[in-house]
Amino acid sequence: MSGCKITRCVTGRVEKRREQRATSGWEPVNYLQSTPRIMTREKIQEHITNQNPKSHMLKDPKDKLENLLNSKRPTRVFTETNHSQGEAPALGRNPGSPTIQLIEKQQGTKILFRKFSETNWSVDIRPLNKSLVTDSRWKRIDATQEKRRSFLQEFCKKYGGVSRPQSHVFHMVSRIYVEDKHKILYCEVPKAGCSNWKRILMVLNGLAPSAYNISHDAVHYGKHLKKLDSFDLKGIYSRLNTYTKAVFVRDPMERLVSAFRDKFEHPNSYYHPVFGKAIIKKYRPNACEEALNNGSGVKFKEFIHYLLDSHRPVGMDIHWEKVSKLCYPCLIHYDFVGKFETLEEDANYFLQLIGAPKELKFPNFKDRHSSDKRTNAQVVGQYLKDLTRTERQLIYDFYYLDYLMFNYTTPFL
Repeated sequence: MSGCKITRCVTGRVEKRREQRATSGWEPVNYLQSTPRIMTREKIQEHITNQNPKSHMLKDPKDKLENLLNSKRPTRVFTETNHSQGEAPALGRNPGSPTIQLIEKQQGTKILFRKFSETNWSVDIRPLNKSLVTDSRWKRIDATQEKRRSFLQEFCKKYGGVSRPQSHVFHMVSRIYVEDKHKILYCEVPKAGCSNWKRILMVLNGLAPSAYNISHDAVHYGKHLKKLDSFDLKGIYSRLNTYTKAVFVRDPMERLVSAFRDKFEHPNSYYHPVFGKAIIKKYRPNACEEALNNGSGVKFKEFIHYLLDSHRPVGMDIHWEKVSKLCYPCLIHYDFVGKFETLEEDANYFLQLIGAPKELKFPNFKDRHSSDKRTNAQVVGQYLKDLTRTERQLIYDFYYLDYLMFNYTTPFL
């Protein structure tokens, strides 16, 4: 094809896309140049049922996830059949051959995947099994828990409907940790007590005698715990329907400030070069060469500009990603909703519910930077004072689904 023809072809495609965007009302959105949005029921429902898993989220530092082809997933069968000799396999000759077994497995997986995708995603929640709770002192916490569960259920009924999810099931469960002995599924929300929750799971799994002597690196990089997306569809489906599912959340603004303090105010060999350099380069006029080279010293306002920019220079990260996109609370029906604000009592009540050893208590120590003051409302206020009211409102808009789902107020606006 000649250069002129290629040019006309490309130009035609570009013009066609422009026409499609014009007729559909599409336009790129830049949060920093937009006004706060008015959230309609339709907009909320769209976000709940049609969340895009391809959100440019970067992986955890040092988190070298196994290649999908090595896990028990539908794609595996396509890679294990060997046609290197250029010959089609004799399908009917050897029923016990690896090829036949793989084809049968593929067919079974397709049926199961279709069954899973056609499942009616009702928003009803099952009652908690409280037969193992014998102490009356948990009554107040139990009453609070029932209110949270009911609130989330009603929210999802009102806005989420019963639409089937648009996200891939393996993505939806990728943040959920599995503890088979006590039949627990725990969805990890960073900066909401997840490090100590992983320590608890390790103890329940018999991997450690105490939660107090497990290092930070062992918790996050040791690969001791299983995730739900490491199972095949049958294993995922059965656990979602029979295990006790828990999620622990935190006030979105507090969680955001906590993440910033942890990743940008202390030396960090991952977040500074990966995020810091990109943020400083785009959002700091006349940045000095040292800051551009090492990415250290990111200011909170610069971080917020990055967060709210629809054209971020570097992708999202789980530490400040929305809970609604980490755990899918209206699609995966959590039996227990804990909050960071009442973390210890919620966690210890949950341990009672699942029949954990009586001597096991949720640890209350700070995982890292123990000398720093915990991020609370007062600390958050100090960080927000340099932001305009519009910027604070736009942060709320960004996390509005988390605020609504978990009944958080907006004291910082």
